[in-house]
Amino acid sequence: MITVSELYNLDETIAAELLSGVEYPWEALPRIHDFIIELGNSLSEDVFEKRGEHIWVAKSAKVAPTACLNGPLIVDEDAEIRHCAFIRGNAIVGKGAVVGNSTELKNVILFNKVQVPHYNYVGDSILGFRSHMGAGAITSNVKSDKTLVTVKGENISIETGLKKMGAMLGDNVEVGCNSVLNPGTVIGRNTNVYPTSMVRGVIPADSIYKCRTEIAQKRD
Repeated sequence: MITVSELYNLDETIAAELLSGVEYPWEALPRIHDFIIELGNSLSEDVFEKRGEHIWVAKSAKVAPTACLNGPLIVDEDAEIRHCAFIRGNAIVGKGAVVGNSTELKNVILFNKVQVPHYNYVGDSILGFRSHMGAGAITSNVKSDKTLVTVKGENISIETGLKKMGAMLGDNVEVGCNSVLNPGTVIGRNTNVYPTSMVRGVIPADSIYKCRTEIAQKRD
């Protein structure tokens, strides 16, 4: 439930080659920087334009003049970067994805059709196809004691070796408004998280997260 193949459809990201080379998605985080530069230099000039050092933006993408773009960065086709979005670098924004008002991205992969549209912080994280974070929902990517992040779940404990790791969201995950995803959170495909939740650890696919002690399986 926590491997790349179990969480993601790699047909829905320009970063498929990067992710197919690792077992767990967080293993790709330290490689995003170099991958973007290598991939960016190979992108078609008919589809993408270079807007600065290591910044490639699809010609069909919409970027507000007030947005701040820092490289390395790839913004794929038909994506939308809205007013006052802040992209700090090491970011891949997928096809048709939305990065909204006052949203901040850093060292992330957003699959196609991802929406982080209102006051979100997404750092050191990977968000799967059509995943959505409600207004004010954020990823917390550093533990308060600054120790290395461990991914923990039922019968699972994996040392990541990373000081900074936010959340791995599978495809079609819905995160409610003002939720906090703590370091090392992994949420399986098609899961919904209630608004104002405090989430940590591994959350099963096809479930509804109401609180830490109440996680319901979705019914067919």
